[in-house]
Amino acid sequence: MSSPTKIEPIGAVRERVLATLRQDIIAGRLRPGDRLVERELAERLGVSRVPVREAIRALVVEGFVHFESARRTVVRRLTPDDVKELFELREALEVYAAGLAASRATPEDLAEVERLLDQAAAATEAGDAETITDVNSRLHDRIIAMAGNNLLIEALEPVAGRLRWMTRRNEEWPQLLVEHRELYEAIASGDPARAKSHALAHVRTNYRSTVRQLFGEDADQDPAGQSPADQRPV
Repeated sequence: MSSPTKIEPIGAVRERVLATLRQDIIAGRLRPGDRLVERELAERLGVSRVPVREAIRALVVEGFVHFESARRTVVRRLTPDDVKELFELREALEVYAAGLAASRATPEDLAEVERLLDQAAAATEAGDAETITDVNSRLHDRIIAMAGNNLLIEALEPVAGRLRWMTRRNEEWPQLLVEHRELYEAIASGDPARAKSHALAHVRTNYRSTVRQLFGEDADQDPAGQSPADQRPV
């Protein structure tokens, strides 16, 4: 006798659809300007149109898509201002977090970051873009967690997906790996000033790389308005 089919709760369906569409955008399977059609997405994902409609609304709130008209929803095209504003936020919060992490990280925290760096190195060697994005995002999440400040985590949570989407556009992976190793060493040193300096340099280098990838041009200034020459890690 066959067992009864397990029915997936509607909330779980909605979250699964949202996570799938969000990851499709981050990974580039849905590209800026692509239209999101409820019927087509529902057929592809094997669900009704209701969770798709709810997921699309959530993606609007998260900043991934927008309504061009009442009947047309598309993946957002990032503008230079979008990039600048998000990196301004990274500069304010991630640099602060790195300083706290340097003074609060436990040996277990540092061992976890080392493990993530090893995974990032393997993915970089293989040229696996999706794994690189995932591991690098988890590495930054770990540093934020090491800061031990719940309000800091909550402040970054609403834009975490957009930051991941944006940094996925930066394909200068070997350079990212070098910067992450240097940031780890600065945090492991226990020196908050050194950690903040390297975090600041990393955010600003990543900003210029992202601008190059997205718009085919160099940023004349970093998000806070300083020229690249003004930034010196210690």
